[in-house]
Amino acid sequence: MNTNPIDLFQEWFDDAKCYEHKNPNAASLATASLDGKPTVRMILVKSIDEQGFIFFTNKESRKGQELAVNPHAALCFYWKSTARQVRVEGIVEEVSEEESDKYFFSRTRESQVGAWASKQSCRMKGKVELEERMVRYMKKYEASEIPRPKFWLGYCLKPDLIEFWTEGQFRLHDRRVYYAEGETWRMEHLFP
Repeated sequence: MNTNPIDLFQEWFDDAKCYEHKNPNAASLATASLDGKPTVRMILVKSIDEQGFIFFTNKESRKGQELAVNPHAALCFYWKSTARQVRVEGIVEEVSEEESDKYFFSRTRESQVGAWASKQSCRMKGKVELEERMVRYMKKYEASEIPRPKFWLGYCLKPDLIEFWTEGQFRLHDRRVYYAEGETWRMEHLFP
């Protein structure tokens, strides 16, 4: 049995990529306000390593504002085709400017412009407002490299708990939870 949950996650993720052809890296991200009011939304996790689970977003969005005041968060991956789920809990920290730049410049030009055009989580008058902003920023950066907005960056969820769930018959699911203990992990089985 694998004693490193990051390695096990990678195995499960590789399996999911074989069957989930659209966004196997999609996960729900739960954050909470300072007073504990939770919110959840789908995101795309862009890399996973020993440091944690990295995603990118607008720090002025609701999730960015919540992470600024309450860095505790949770992710949940669910792959229906493999009947598996992984939950991750931990503290979220901003990644370096260099890492944010590297990912931003790997995106398509349209996605880079979209980062400028979308005032994420703010109200808009209608879809036409977003389309007009896209056109404005496309023209603005028509003949130049598109800089990464200072409000758009990466976050790393550093796990202190990772739970692996496998669907079982009669709802007798397999649940294994790994708890971070310094540089090592302790694993326990849970009743379904």
